[in-house]
Amino acid sequence: MSKTDPQTLLTHRRVFKIAAPIVLSNATVPILGAVDVGVVGQMGQAAPIAAVGVGAIILTTFYWIFGFLRMGTAGLVGQAAGAGDDAEVSAYLTRAIMVAVIGGLLLIVTQAALFYGAFWLTPVTPEVESLARTYLSIRIWTAPFAIAVFAFTGWLVAMERTMGVFYVQLVMNGLNITLDLVFVLGFGWGVGGVAIATVIAEITGAALGLYLCRDAFFNPAWREWARVFARDKLVRMAAVNRDILLRSAMLMAIFSSFVILGARFGTVTLAANEILIQFLYITAHAMDGFAFAAEALIARAYGQGNLARLRRSVVMTSQWGMGVCVVLAGFFALAGPWIIDVMAKAPDVRSEARIYLWWMVVAPPLGCAAWMLDGIFIGATRGRDMRNMMGLSFVIYCAAAAILLPAIGNHGLWLALIISFVARGITLGARYPSLERSVGQDAV
Repeated sequence: MSKTDPQTLLTHRRVFKIAAPIVLSNATVPILGAVDVGVVGQMGQAAPIAAVGVGAIILTTFYWIFGFLRMGTAGLVGQAAGAGDDAEVSAYLTRAIMVAVIGGLLLIVTQAALFYGAFWLTPVTPEVESLARTYLSIRIWTAPFAIAVFAFTGWLVAMERTMGVFYVQLVMNGLNITLDLVFVLGFGWGVGGVAIATVIAEITGAALGLYLCRDAFFNPAWREWARVFARDKLVRMAAVNRDILLRSAMLMAIFSSFVILGARFGTVTLAANEILIQFLYITAHAMDGFAFAAEALIARAYGQGNLARLRRSVVMTSQWGMGVCVVLAGFFALAGPWIIDVMAKAPDVRSEARIYLWWMVVAPPLGCAAWMLDGIFIGATRGRDMRNMMGLSFVIYCAAAAILLPAIGNHGLWLALIISFVARGITLGARYPSLERSVGQDAV
């Protein structure tokens, strides 16, 4: 029996064993975002908060275009592991690292044009733009490292080694938070200090991720170039990743347009939205634990052609996901005002954020289906369905925003975002029977 196919029972304990390290590691990500915002928030001005928010969403948009690398790697490696193909488990990691390096270098080379376009689309004040450009001009240089972390994470998830993901995130985000406090509050470097802290952390995280994936390099297939560049494998990888790339681009377009449209309501509202979006990030990162568990378990079941095991994986991981969403909704309702006060010092920003807080209470349960179905479809490498259903959801979001913003302002912006989550869950759910029918076939 292949060493990549552990013969353990599919139980809630196994689901939790995969998910818990992801939940714990992802908990450090919104904390990092909160610290980034919080340390500049201690300056008592809205502009630095808005600048970090705008700069972070611009880079996140560029980087998460390459989010397909994590998702595609998890699905493809998981299916190879389920089929007992150790050589492909190693070869896929090599392909993913190559994509990360090439993609990161491309972002560095084209940074001037990318930033020009981003600020052309984002109507912020000259002060906010100047501070955001400082942030971006520092952080962009670690693009290959930041993107490579996606590849390492996908491989570790597929191998059900999520404690490795936890170690990477804990070290990377813990170092980032520590350096934030030193550089911004200690040295007074402001927005630039936040960026420098992230640069150091991303390089460290990539190095640790490479070390934790070292088992892939024990198999000589990782450098068997005829295998690595095999046409059929590259075609399949390209097809899966292309569809996930388009899906990710549309998802990031929704979040980027959210920031852009929110900027039209002024700097204070933009800063308030940036604080509240951290609540959504908390939810998404908590849900990732069980979505990642779905990816790993469903990929193995799919690689084995085991429909009964796939169905059980779907049910068990989704039960956990909904439970987490309900708990988070209650937590935000009770602790939301306190979290806002911790993150923002400016009284006008605090007051503005409280107005829209209740949207953060309804978002987790309404978005649960979308987050869980993403993991399910990634595990089955059904990228085409993800792309098409995201396209429908994007159109629905645009229509909702066009109607609701003129009518109810920033409330309409938040409602349009929530509608996009619901639309994604409904449309992917409609495609699930097709996913089951494809079990045992070669999915491309």
